[in-house]
Formats: sequence, structure tokens, C-alpha cells
Amino acid sequence: MSETDRSRSFLDGARVDDAVFGLRPDYRALLVAVDGIVPSSGDRASEELLVRAEASARTLLSQQPVDLVPHVAAWRDAYRAFGVKPQRMRNSLEALLRRAATDGLPRVNRLTDLYNAVSVLHLVPVGGEDLPSYAGPPRLVRASGAETFDTAVGGAAVIDHPEAGEVVWCDENGVTCRRWNWRQGRRTRLRDGTTSALFIFDALDPMTDDALHAAVRELIEHLSASAPGLAVATRHITPGTD
Repeated sequence: MSETDRSRSFLDGARVDDAVFGLRPDYRALLVAVDGIVPSSGDRASEELLVRAEASARTLLSQQPVDLVPHVAAWRDAYRAFGVKPQRMRNSLEALLRRAATDGLPRVNRLTDLYNAVSVLHLVPVGGEDLPSYAGPPRLVRASGAETFDTAVGGAAVIDHPEAGEVVWCDENGVTCRRWNWRQGRRTRLRDGTTSALFIFDALDPMTDDALHAAVRELIEHLSASAPGLAVATRHITPGTD
């Protein structure tokens, strides 16, 4: 079985529970599994993309408050729908936009820098995960509260739990990302040596499917520039997807 076939098989098992679509019927997830990434520190291309994303964020937020950016506002409403105050716990898009426009985006490694920049440029929450660290395919569910979440507090490893009803990404071993796209866990986070990754693009109205796919294409284009043999598989999950 080729790497692309393995990735497709993994993505075929991904699910978004009906309870999540019941909360936001406009939600769509575009999952991207890539294999053959060449790990590296940031380079000229990733730095140029980060600088472009920072400039885009400064321009955008000079014209309107961040909470009025349409896709940010949609995610704030989604957070309120499951009991989270969005001004206290920000979705990943809002958090990155604020940082990009003020202090600048972090410089981590080429892989992380690229997907952070794409998130800001295309105004879409994006999660990046180390694919081999997954135990079974990803699922987006409303938590029972008993699930485990491997995180850190003050630099120390801690096992936490989501709140009942919270929207979480998880696999067979526990929660991989809390509050839809608020905070990723330690167990499946990207590593400096990651060669196979899962990217999760989260969309709500008014973001169109065309805009969502354009964001994915740009990320793949940048990843492929340093890894010509990159194997890519995608899956678009919408209400009614089997």
C-alpha cells in the first residue's frame, strides 16, 4: 500500500458527530494528510510568507476590530453555543491574527511557520498534528467530560479533562484538541522531525468551500516546494458525509 493509500484509509475513518453539526449545521472540516515532509528550520520562503501574513493582519485589523472579521465572528458565536466565553478563550484564527498584527507570528520551524501563515492569510483556523502519534482516525465530538487531554501547565505535564458538551477533536487515546480549535494537546503536536502530518482546516459560514480549498492548495504548494515527492490525501467532511 502506498503512503497516499494509507493516508486515504486513515482519513476515511475520520468522523464529525451529528451533535456537532446540530450545533453548527454550516460547519465543514477539510482534513489533509501529508507524508514525505522534509523537516527543517525556517528558510527564506517560510520567512517571506510569515512577513506577508503579518502585513496582511496589520492591514486587516487597521480597518476593523478583530471580533468583526466575519470568520472570527462566526467562530465566536460557535464558542458561545457550547458555553465558552470567546473573549477569554480565543479560537486559533483570532489568536494568530492578534499576534500577527502586534508582536508578529512565532518562528518555530518551517512546517509550523507555513501553516500558521496560511491560517492568517486565508482567515481560517488550521491545526497541525503529528500523524504517526494518532491512535486511530480523528473524530470531532461533543465531550462527555471523562476524556483525557495531555497538556502542560507552567511547563509541567498535566492530564486534564474537557467540560461536558465541549466540542473536541479526539482519537482512541483521548482529546487531541480542545474547544474545537483552541488548544492542541502535547501527545499529537508537531515535532521538529515530523515527516507525516495531519492538517485540520475548520470552516463556518461565511467562508466558502472554494476559499477553504484555496487555503489547502496554498499550504500544499509551499510544502511541496521542499519535498517534491510529497504524498497528499484530503477529505472534505460536511453534514451528511458518511
